[in-house]
Amino acid sequence: MASIRSVSPLLAPLAAAATVLAVLMSAPVSARSLPEGLPDIKPLLSNPWSAFQNLSGCQFGDQRQGLARLKDYLSRFGYLPAPPAKFNDMFDADMESAIRTYQHNFGLEATGQLDASTVAKMMSPRCGVADIINGTSAMGKTTVHGRNLYSYFPGSPSWPRSKKSLRYAITAATETTIDRATLSKVFASAFARWSAATTLNFTETASASDADITIGFHSGDHGDGEAFDGPLGTLAHAFSPTDGRFHLDASEAWVAGGDVSRASLDAAVDLESVAVHEIGHLLGLGHSSVEGAIMYPTITSRTQKVELAKDDVDGIQSLYGGNPNFKGVTPPATSSEETHSAAPRALSGPWSGLAGAAALALALSC
Repeated sequence: MASIRSVSPLLAPLAAAATVLAVLMSAPVSARSLPEGLPDIKPLLSNPWSAFQNLSGCQFGDQRQGLARLKDYLSRFGYLPAPPAKFNDMFDADMESAIRTYQHNFGLEATGQLDASTVAKMMSPRCGVADIINGTSAMGKTTVHGRNLYSYFPGSPSWPRSKKSLRYAITAATETTIDRATLSKVFASAFARWSAATTLNFTETASASDADITIGFHSGDHGDGEAFDGPLGTLAHAFSPTDGRFHLDASEAWVAGGDVSRASLDAAVDLESVAVHEIGHLLGLGHSSVEGAIMYPTITSRTQKVELAKDDVDGIQSLYGGNPNFKGVTPPATSSEETHSAAPRALSGPWSGLAGAAALALALSC
């Protein structure tokens, strides 16, 4: 095909537009100076693990600043034993083995290297409960049919079979701006999702002394040995039966109603989604390798995930029996935010015209 110059003088402005757009997309300008919708220009939300992105590509034998902190992360969630002193920045054999186990648990390719997908998963907001407890993990194990399984805490603790009614109390809510009536509604809905599948039922009580389960919002070190670390790190944690403690990080931008994908803050976290997960721990479930399961350890901001998956139901019914009125699991639905995250939005306004003109000019020049 002839060049743009020989086709028509009318195409000259289009060629110019193509040049301008190419320069804009390649120049080292800030995200604020580019139009909304272009790919790879939205900065990652800051969280306690954001620096891990600088470690992408590290492998056995490397030494890089920041690897010691990533070892702390792996130790916190059970993949490495606590060191006698401080961790070092050497990518050693123990770290390679720990990363391979982590990748296996999360359904990633078990390379033992810090590839991009592994680093991205490690940077995700997550539950504070360890994936491996006392050296024991059922995450990633499969049946003979190859299906990932739910897991239990070591020893499979549960509430006594004779105790079908559990009471819970919201005992610490001064550090959140959400009103008590709204909190009661959200937690009642979260407990009801587990009650629907089991023989258990749950009732809120006003007094902690009357409660089997206590729920509270806390910041930083709050006395249980599991300090919170700020927004979009560990969101919450709960203890196995029959401890009954359930703690949420008060520093999160909790959303307690409406469509969290439409929240004004990118760091918004759906309260009910996290509550349903932590209640699973309160009842005895560990983490699952099934990404669609409630008991999967991570969740992204602006995402709602409240419906029990088959993996969750199988696990909880093995502990407590099934509710004869349970109607089965609801197929997962993709939220609008998940859809938005999966693909860039279309350009709009004057930039859409520029992009279209550039595309036409480039096509005609081929």
